[in-house]
Amino acid sequence: MEHLLAALRAVAEPTRLRLIVLCARGELTVSELTQILGQSQPRVSRHLKLLCEAGLLDRFREGSWVFYRLSQSGPASALARQLVAACDDADPTIALDLQRLDAIKRQRADLASTYFRENADQWHRIRSLYIDEREVEAALVDVIAAADPRDLLDIGTGTGRMLEILAPRVERALGIDQSREMLSIARVNLARAGLENGSVRLGDMYQLAVPDASFDAVVIHQVLHYADRPAAVIAEAARVLRPNGVLVLVDFAPHALEFLRNEHAHRRLGFSNGEVTEWCRVAGLDPAPARQLPGDPLTVVIWTAHRQAPTNLHFAEALQPGAPALVEGELH
Repeated sequence: MEHLLAALRAVAEPTRLRLIVLCARGELTVSELTQILGQSQPRVSRHLKLLCEAGLLDRFREGSWVFYRLSQSGPASALARQLVAACDDADPTIALDLQRLDAIKRQRADLASTYFRENADQWHRIRSLYIDEREVEAALVDVIAAADPRDLLDIGTGTGRMLEILAPRVERALGIDQSREMLSIARVNLARAGLENGSVRLGDMYQLAVPDASFDAVVIHQVLHYADRPAAVIAEAARVLRPNGVLVLVDFAPHALEFLRNEHAHRRLGFSNGEVTEWCRVAGLDPAPARQLPGDPLTVVIWTAHRQAPTNLHFAEALQPGAPALVEGELH
């Protein structure tokens, strides 16, 4: 009850209610919210701080930028969604806020389109070397549908395409990438697709800023060939998988196209089944048979591996926070 009362007190102010409505439409920075509301940044920041403390908004940093969005979990998140639903978009104040928000989103889309247009040629050239991407995506959808995950992580999300096709099949989908430009494109694409359960974050694939065992599925699509330590990427992905969770790797079989290394920063010219299988096993995963999608000249491979659930229930309970330490002989 106390959490609910605190959330109600926090939102019982016109500006804070407007912020809740705006942050339900996507991830917004303080400067964007300041522009929409026509208020000073210190005042808007204070309102945002109160809403975050009450659990109604989530806050995350991306370099020097800070983003806010409607809370995705916690006791106050359901209340936040109910408050948004209760607000009438036709209300003059809210309608003006949403009109200004649309203008900001159009500006974002224009910037993203410019970046994509300037860099699209190299992506299209690479895609012409292998099987139609739609076939790869269909195979991925089959894998995720069979796993039926609740929470999905896409490492190296790029333009967010994996989130676009997989987010409708999960409750929560998070994409992580180290490129702010790519994340700008991804946010535009997610908003255009209306995928409110999908979000993106700036992050390092070697050190994911997410807790252990927090996702049911992890996807690494056409990213591993850029990694100088691919085994470490797989190990980090395994860390965040829940028991019975699935890791899905999509990359190229070994090839000899040196121009991909020289012109497109590919560190590895594909991967063998043996090395990927070994990396998965070392990371504590159980690899399944790989699926090959032959192209000309590149072959795409889909590797899957599962994190097994503990077979010793006593041992699993002992790993929980606050559990008493095991004594010698208890596992026998």
